[in-house]
This record gives sequence, C-alpha cells and structure tokens, in this order.
Amino acid sequence: MVIPKLALLGATGSIGSSTFSVLEETPELASISLATAHTDFNKLIALSHRFKIPVLCLTGINDPGTRDKIRCSVAGQTTVFFGEDELIRLLEAEDYDVALNAITGSAGLRSSLAVLQRGKKLALANKESLVMAGHLLSPLTVKNPILPVDSEHSAIFQAIGSHPNHEIRSLHITASGGAFRDLPLEDFRTITVEQALKHPNWDMGTKVTLDSATMFNKALEVIEAHWLFGLDYDRVRAVIHPQSVIHSLVEFIDGSFLAQLSDPDMRLPIHYALSYPQRVRSEQVKTSLTELSPLTFREIEPQRYPLFYLGLEVARAGGLLPTVMNAANEAALKLFMERKIGFCDIATVVERAVLSAENVSDPDLETILRANRETYDRVLKELTD
Repeated sequence: MVIPKLALLGATGSIGSSTFSVLEETPELASISLATAHTDFNKLIALSHRFKIPVLCLTGINDPGTRDKIRCSVAGQTTVFFGEDELIRLLEAEDYDVALNAITGSAGLRSSLAVLQRGKKLALANKESLVMAGHLLSPLTVKNPILPVDSEHSAIFQAIGSHPNHEIRSLHITASGGAFRDLPLEDFRTITVEQALKHPNWDMGTKVTLDSATMFNKALEVIEAHWLFGLDYDRVRAVIHPQSVIHSLVEFIDGSFLAQLSDPDMRLPIHYALSYPQRVRSEQVKTSLTELSPLTFREIEPQRYPLFYLGLEVARAGGLLPTVMNAANEAALKLFMERKIGFCDIATVVERAVLSAENVSDPDLETILRANRETYDRVLKELTD
C-alpha cells in the first residue's frame, strides 16, 4: 500500500492539531513530508519528532540568532527553512502528493497558488485564497478539483456528489451565529475581547472565532462556495443553525434537500478530504441521533451581522474589492484584540475601507498582494496615529 505524502501548512493551529489527531488514528491516510508554522517553533519541532517529519518551514521567524538556535536544536533530525519565499520554493520542489492549506488569513494565498500551479491536490481550509483570487485559482482546478476542508463546503461537496449544476436550485450554508447570536443588540457596545473569543459550538483559532462572531466568515464562505461549485451568488445562501449539526444543505430543482450532518468536529471534514474519493473507517466522530437537541434555523439579522451583508455586496462587485474587504477586516481584528477599537467598530472600519477603494475588475496576483498589504497597513495607521 502506497501512503500519500502530505504537506501540512499551518501545522500548529487548530486545523493542524485536528489533522494530527486524524493521522494518529488512521496513519494510512498520509505521511507528513513537510509541515509549516508561522512562529510557534517549539510546537512544530515537537510534532516533527513525534511524527518523523523530514522538512519544516517557519514563515515568521526573522531573527538570525533565533534561526541558528532552531537549526542547532534539530541538527541531524530534520531540515528547517525560514520565510514565505522559502515555503513557496518548497511547495514547488518538495515531494508531496497533497497539500492541506490551513494557514490563517491572506497569508495562505501564495501557497494555494503554488500547489495548484504544480498540479498537486489541494485540500483547502484557507477561505481567503478563493476570496482574494478565485479567478486565478479556479482555472487551475480542472484536472484536480480543490478538496474543501471547511465543514460547510465539505458538506456541500458531499451532498452534491455527481449531480450537475443545472440540477441544483440553491446551496444553503449554515452558520452557528457565533458568540452573540442571542445577545440583546443594546449590549453590543460593551462586548469584550474575552466574550468574542468564546464560540458556543466550535473550538477554533482566534481569527475564525472572531469572524464567526461578526458573521464575516459566512460572507467569505459564500464567496468560496461561488468559486468551488461554480454557482452564481443568487444561488448561494446562508442561514443560522444554532446547533451546528447540519453543516450545509443542497436544494435540488425537484424540491429535495440533501444535507450532511454530524456533531461539530473538524476531524470529520479533514478525514474525508484525506480519504476522498473513498470512505475510510473512523471512530473519532460519532453522532447519536437520539441525543441531539431539536434542529432549528433562522434568518441572519442585518442589524446584528452587518459585515455579512456588506460581504455579499462586495462578493457581487468582485474584482479587487474582496481583497480590500478581507485586509481591512484582518487589520480591524488586530485593533480589536489590542483593545484599540470596539466590537461594533470592526464593521465600520471594513465598510469605510471598501467604500474608499478603487476596484479593479480582473486583478493579477501582484495587484492583489499589493492591495492586501496597503489596505492592511493603511487601516492600522489611520486608527493608531
């Protein structure tokens, strides 16, 4: 049996941790040939010892002394590289069969592009790759379709199966509603960082948890679904489903709905992406139908989630605006975490950046990366000077 080689990008985050859990149970799914992190070198090195990973890359360690210290600590055991440019070079040259991109935020775009340009399989947990550059990535997926790792898009992927797009009426992406789905609107002005980081259903990283609280993540997922499944925005919808058991639904033209459901656990979509097109036995996620609470749905309130509706407008405008919106959001979240702006200010900051931006209908990669960097820096400068 030939075991596929996996490049795990973002190995020390929540998706990375879930991936290691999956591979501990079913090691035949993949062996890790390359693993990356931004700055958490202690955790990455420990994982490399445990899983015998031959090549590591740390993209956020710039100090020469720290780099030398890390190299000495793993001498003779593994090879360590540093910087995003080195990561791209590794993705262009190293031996792997599939890359799971779990890098947080806009930093994941170049890696997704490098994997697809090389003709390798891409298991994607990085929403921003398609949000910023779906028009550049989609033409590269004709032979190797992207394997979605987000639970919502994995659910849609599974429910669609072999059905052609003309049989689909709508996609329905479900949303937990985040930390403040039931909080009175008059209390939003006093929301703290600690409150925003308490997701009611999922154990996720900081950015995804905050994006869930504002519902910005659902706007990104609508854009991602548009590119993944080739449907226009009028056929991609979102609905609040507080229990997070049904991960998305596909509505067909005959009125039927197909849904994928399970207890909320990212190990399941990761397992499916790594085992696709087969189903491989796993005991990690088991759902008891008789113990489930009633499954409910409700509309997304514009007053509670203005960023979601702004995201839909930006999605339809397309071009460079999704990049501007995403960069402004990343900057606003940094400011919120540093307690320099309030929770409600996040949406205001993002809207102001979008309204002041000049759109470009078909931006190339250089234009996207420049706009991402300039927008992020400008938002931080405007609100800290």
